[in-house]
Amino acid sequence: MAGTARTRWPWISLLLSAALVCNPVGFDFLHSAFFAGEQLARNIAQPIVLTALAIMALVIGLEWLVRSLIARSRARGATR
Repeated sequence: MAGTARTRWPWISLLLSAALVCNPVGFDFLHSAFFAGEQLARNIAQPIVLTALAIMALVIGLEWLVRSLIARSRARGATR
């Protein structure tokens, strides 16, 4: 497999997280959660945004773990 560089960096999850946050709906949720003028809007949006951030962090950590395990097993020569 010449030319393919394997990395432990969870780039797929990071790109997906950035795409979810950096779109008009994501920006609107972030604005509603932290910068809205109404307390009710902040109270509704904050748990949604914080839960989504926790899930994204969990997926990023899981991808990093899987990539680390694959890199470790390849270094031992267990797989191609």
